[in-house]
Amino acid sequence: MNSTHLPPATLNTRLLSIDALRGLIILLMLLDHVRETFFLHLQVADPMDLGTVEPALFISRSLAHLCAPMFIFLSGLSAFLYGEKHQGKAAVASFLFKRGLFLVVLEFTLVNFAWTFQFPPGVIYLQVIWAIGLSMLALSALIWLPRMALVILGLVIIGGHNLLDSLHFGPESTLHIPWAILHDRGWIDISENLRLRTSYPLLPWIGVIALGYAAGPWFGRASTVTQRQSYLLISGLAALAGFIALRLLNSYGEKPWRLGDNSLQTLMSFFNITKYPPSLLFLALTMGLGLLLLRALERCQTQAWIRPLSAFGGAPMFFYLLHLYVLKLLYLAAVSIWGLNQGLFFGFDNFASVWLCTSLLALVLFPAVRWFAELKARRRDITWLKYL
Repeated sequence: MNSTHLPPATLNTRLLSIDALRGLIILLMLLDHVRETFFLHLQVADPMDLGTVEPALFISRSLAHLCAPMFIFLSGLSAFLYGEKHQGKAAVASFLFKRGLFLVVLEFTLVNFAWTFQFPPGVIYLQVIWAIGLSMLALSALIWLPRMALVILGLVIIGGHNLLDSLHFGPESTLHIPWAILHDRGWIDISENLRLRTSYPLLPWIGVIALGYAAGPWFGRASTVTQRQSYLLISGLAALAGFIALRLLNSYGEKPWRLGDNSLQTLMSFFNITKYPPSLLFLALTMGLGLLLLRALERCQTQAWIRPLSAFGGAPMFFYLLHLYVLKLLYLAAVSIWGLNQGLFFGFDNFASVWLCTSLLALVLFPAVRWFAELKARRRDITWLKYL
């Protein structure tokens, strides 16, 4: 693959690793959504029920935990780089506000329809695109804070929000809706025919995007490769060390782990963490691993396999919408041909089929994703393209 097939961002050594990491987490997301489409008869709880979840399913779901934290972190980091390119926080704030609103509208329309194929919808699931959009709206205001204040705020939110876990407000309370959006995953009744499900409570994600923006100078023009890789290594290891220390204490930031019947069950319990909302230890583990992956991808930037990953990462929203509709159409086609099996859902008989289906879909969808990434790079005069 030559350089003409890649957007300009991937040609910059500072940005190649960012797009490559986006591409990697997009593929992990694809794996998780193939699981949700064709392996739904073995649905997983949050955190997972280790008495019913086989190791292959546990590992697959755990890998997908990287997706939301790192995508939102990279959204903050990219916002800083956007400001470096366009010279000023005012331009960043304006872009974040408009794109955040765009993503919220997208969640209510095209994204929700891709999951349900119901119109008008009876339920709207407010998921990761909603969380990214609202996080961007919050960051559009927060970027005016000094960098150190932004770091402290992000760490306080991530580290302290589990203190609020016991706080709940019933539907009769005026605080029910704002708290369901911010921290307490639940249902919001709009009418007799419409309900909202706040699948991704917002508060912790604001902390993540704030830290992503604060990390932006590591990838700025003033930072050297050596400095950047040192920062990524130290922060990644610190996050993982914090995860291990707190997990061993078994006292704060996550539900307790237990000794299992064997070492594998014990290990699975240790890494069985809560995503909705993301616990302190969920974010410490995933962001720690994500930062080390970002460093590793930069160190591998001369290798050929980085290029396809960066192409996937160059058009993430386009891929997100494309793969949702492709999976839904494949599911409907499979049901129409073979009917329903494995209970109420059509599905695969083993988890190896999930991996195989994911690999085939990635290969099939790659040309379209690369085409759109090239289009974005070539047609910078089309303003709306940058929002995808």
